[in-house]
Amino acid sequence: MSILQVQDIESGYGEVQILWGLSLQLQPGKLTSLVGSNGSGKTTLLRSVTGLVKPWKGSVTFDGKDVTRLSPHEKAERGLVLVPEARQLFTDMSVLENLEMGATPKRARAEFKQTLNWVYDFFPRLKERQTQLTGTLSGGEQQMVAIARGLMAKPKVLMFDELSLGLSPLLVINLFEVLLKLKKQGLTMLLVEQNVQMALAVSDYAYVLNNGKLETEGEAKQVREMASVRKAYLGL
Repeated sequence: MSILQVQDIESGYGEVQILWGLSLQLQPGKLTSLVGSNGSGKTTLLRSVTGLVKPWKGSVTFDGKDVTRLSPHEKAERGLVLVPEARQLFTDMSVLENLEMGATPKRARAEFKQTLNWVYDFFPRLKERQTQLTGTLSGGEQQMVAIARGLMAKPKVLMFDELSLGLSPLLVINLFEVLLKLKKQGLTMLLVEQNVQMALAVSDYAYVLNNGKLETEGEAKQVREMASVRKAYLGL
């Protein structure tokens, strides 16, 4: 049974419709990728799922309950957490203070110290710099903080919006290795990513968006071998 089910979502901004009856589902413990070109609707879908944008039509079911109309805060309390594009950190606060802000759900606060040590195992550099102002970190280190902050919320589903944007190839590889470790630990994840080749390489399942509609879906390995995907997104 899927832990997150998005059914026939239509959404947009003002009078501009971006999503046209989009459906997808996440299986527990799996890493699912949502790929497509710029403007295909990937970020709008994440915003609609988390409540940052109110869907016009359709439904979002999380952990067996309809959460379509809940606020982002209410969804985070239930374990539906987003690592946003451009990080959106508190740059005038320390690394540790940013991580504390992530642990706002009640169940996360109860296990703060344990979760913090778990997060520092993934990102030892953040432990070294926990007292440093976040705004003085490199872009890659700030992305680590953004991911770590999401993990501090004790998510049941963690969603990433453009994980690798603006980062060096080496750091991208390191972050994708973190995703693989999280997958081994059973965390359910949804990855929105422009680096289609990397996304499909680490994912279990993939959806391809085009102009706000689902173009294709399937096991990530199968999607990677589709001629249309190879030509449009992999340059092959």
